[in-house]
Amino acid sequence: MEKIAKIDSVDVYNKLRGVETLNPLISIIDMSKATVMPAQTLNFGVYAVFLKELKCGELKYGRDYYDYQEGTLVFISPGQVIGVQPKVTKFEPKGWALIFHSDLIKGTLLGKHIQDYSFFSYESNEALHLSEKERHIVMDCFEKIQDELAQNIDKHSKTLIASNLELFLNYCTRFYDRQFITRDNVNKGILERFETLLNEYFSSDKPQTIGLPSVAWCAEELNLSANYFGDLIKKETGISPQEYIQTKVIDVAKDKIFDIDQSISQIAYHLGFKYPQHFTRLFKQKVGMSPIEYRNLN
Repeated sequence: MEKIAKIDSVDVYNKLRGVETLNPLISIIDMSKATVMPAQTLNFGVYAVFLKELKCGELKYGRDYYDYQEGTLVFISPGQVIGVQPKVTKFEPKGWALIFHSDLIKGTLLGKHIQDYSFFSYESNEALHLSEKERHIVMDCFEKIQDELAQNIDKHSKTLIASNLELFLNYCTRFYDRQFITRDNVNKGILERFETLLNEYFSSDKPQTIGLPSVAWCAEELNLSANYFGDLIKKETGISPQEYIQTKVIDVAKDKIFDIDQSISQIAYHLGFKYPQHFTRLFKQKVGMSPIEYRNLN
């Protein structure tokens, strides 16, 4: 069985790359000056951000290779397992790696909302592709952190480093917003597939056998991570995937309610609700009246 290397500290990763640890909680590495990663599987216990500057595919996430384009950012959160494959090009990989431990941001503003940076849970094919201007901004953020790492550690170090790290992540949020917009045609295709998926779901027996479709199930069917899927749908429609699903449920319910041969409870079960009162509550919340009141309109 293949041995999985645990990257549970910044120093462990630095030793793999043959670089000095200036701060035990954060490191920025110029990969052109670092040791090439051995071909093995890595279980990350730290946060990592990779900026790739050459096309290469030495990292593997699950069954898929990272298809890096020039100027690509990939985010890894603690708990993710990454396979490092033997070199696939004759070029040494160029770029930068930012590694930081969660202890760095404990007690800081960033630590309180690190989960808001949902791109740390995106899949490999959902990486951030930078423009040249954006790449310069990223490198400026890295340089600010590097400058602070070059200073002697004092009582201000943690605050200043965490602040610059938060600035970098906020820029990444902006760049992802831009990417959602520039990939508008692709996104609309996903939205159309989502709509088709729901239509097919409610015209099958899945609601009775599986229940209501979850956001995670829909994302998996569309080959997207739940977080990326959620962010994309919110950007495209202004509502969350959960709200979108609920809207679809109500639309389907409105058609079924006028079938007087079915009771409201039967309709609820056919839509995938375990308890009819949950259906009634959602319907009243979305429509402003109960299913019975809606039925009696005609």
